[in-house]
Amino acid sequence: MGAQLRVYKRRIKSVTATKKITKAMEMIAASRVVKAQRKVAASTPYATELTRAVTAVGTGSNTQHPLTTEAESATRAAVLLLTSDRGLAGAFNSNAIKAAEQLTARLVAEGKEVDTYIVGRRGVAHYNFRERKIAEQWSGFTDQPEYADAKAVAGPLIEAIEKDTAEGGVDELHIVYTEFVSMMTQTAVDGRLLPLSLEEVAAEESAKKDEILPLYDFEPSAEDVLDALLPRYVESRIYNAMLQSAASKHAATRRAMKSATDNAGDLINALTRSANAARQAEITQEISEIVGGASALADATAGSDK
Repeated sequence: MGAQLRVYKRRIKSVTATKKITKAMEMIAASRVVKAQRKVAASTPYATELTRAVTAVGTGSNTQHPLTTEAESATRAAVLLLTSDRGLAGAFNSNAIKAAEQLTARLVAEGKEVDTYIVGRRGVAHYNFRERKIAEQWSGFTDQPEYADAKAVAGPLIEAIEKDTAEGGVDELHIVYTEFVSMMTQTAVDGRLLPLSLEEVAAEESAKKDEILPLYDFEPSAEDVLDALLPRYVESRIYNAMLQSAASKHAATRRAMKSATDNAGDLINALTRSANAARQAEITQEISEIVGGASALADATAGSDK
């Protein structure tokens, strides 16, 4: 019994230490997700207005530009997958990877060759383990992305969209990331960055009936404006997606660590009850041995008196 009680005590001590770690990680994630939410709120209006400006150029001119013009027969597409550098975030990374694989399968079914670009060590490790080709990869900044990081990621993608497909370029650019809906809900989504779907954006704008749409004058020409807006549009959309992904990751980590902390508490309670039961059984056995010894001694004494 004594050995079993020591085992329970060691396990309680170990689980208590684990609970302290998960509680600390939960608090850290909670503080980071608030900062990430603020960055998302600050970057979203810029990305939205830039998209509206690009839409205005595309709908107001007949300029043939990769930003707004779809290829007659698209044969190659690029998919940018945003994951995290670290785990301990529940199904955050697996959901994003699953969405990317579904998108890739859909594009392949359409007869397109897909180049995969990945941000985050978790996504890179997943593809490397399965020996899948990765066109470009980035890591080291997923928890707190900066605009310079989005610019570095956007560079190769812009070069690919500007190249001819025969030279290794792509006709379409898609992105897969985790959208931050709330502290409890984060959804893996995919969208097409290039070419910009003017019909979808126009439908979204028409839904805002009470909002007055801006008018634009383009100098020196619509094509020059699109050339200037192309990198900024891609960078801003990627940056906003990175911030959404970072906020989602921190929220997922907070939820996972809270669940781990609660489970550790339940396990400590169960182990404590088991330890108490083992201690009580040990005490009962000791009392039984004492009573039995006293009875045997009394019987021996009575026999000698006779």
